[in-house]
Amino acid sequence: MSGIWLIARRDFSAFVNTLWGWVILSLALLIDGLLFNAFALTSTARYSAEVLTDFFLITGGVALFAAVAITMRLFAEERQTGTIVLLESSPLSEVQSVLGKYLSGLMFLGLFLALTSFMPAMVMVNGKVSAEEIGVGYLGLFLLGSAGIAIGTWASAISRNQLIALVIAAAVTLFFVMCWMLSRVLDAPFKGLFAYMAFFDKHLSPFQEGRINTEGIVFFVSVSFAFLLLATRSLIARRWE
Repeated sequence: MSGIWLIARRDFSAFVNTLWGWVILSLALLIDGLLFNAFALTSTARYSAEVLTDFFLITGGVALFAAVAITMRLFAEERQTGTIVLLESSPLSEVQSVLGKYLSGLMFLGLFLALTSFMPAMVMVNGKVSAEEIGVGYLGLFLLGSAGIAIGTWASAISRNQLIALVIAAAVTLFFVMCWMLSRVLDAPFKGLFAYMAFFDKHLSPFQEGRINTEGIVFFVSVSFAFLLLATRSLIARRWE
């Protein structure tokens, strides 16, 4: 466990002590704020619950963008700079390396989500939503973001440079986001399959409305586990090349 924390702390420090990390964080917050003002805070009267629902939808998309941007550096940068040799020759296992870097991404995600909290706080102060509803919504965002970070970790583990990692992670993440559109044009049984795989339409919606969805929790945790397992297998295969 200490090895996992050591990698997580090192990578998270690299995020917050470099210009790149602050650029991603600032850009994500700027986009989130602009979209929230443009699409959630409209000139027409709306229920506060509807505004909160839109906030979680917008922030979920921005969180996935931030996850893809930040995770492309995890393994790909070390492979580009040659420091991957130090990681591979360390006494840490591939599982510890993957979990450590994944944890650093979760810490960055937590920082981003914490900095967005003023927006739902304004909705709560000026409207009629409870702290419990906001908490459940943030749980959904964290689960969604953690799946995005797992996808980005896998993409970085199989890529030789950061640009390739970015493209792969963005393509896979976009696929999961757009599955709801595919489900509407396909027939059974593929209709139900793609509807289940959609990030937003089926699994995040209950959290947006303040309802804890056990099926959504299982889905996001399963996606995270699957891509972390793929990342671990990829590192093991590379070590024996």
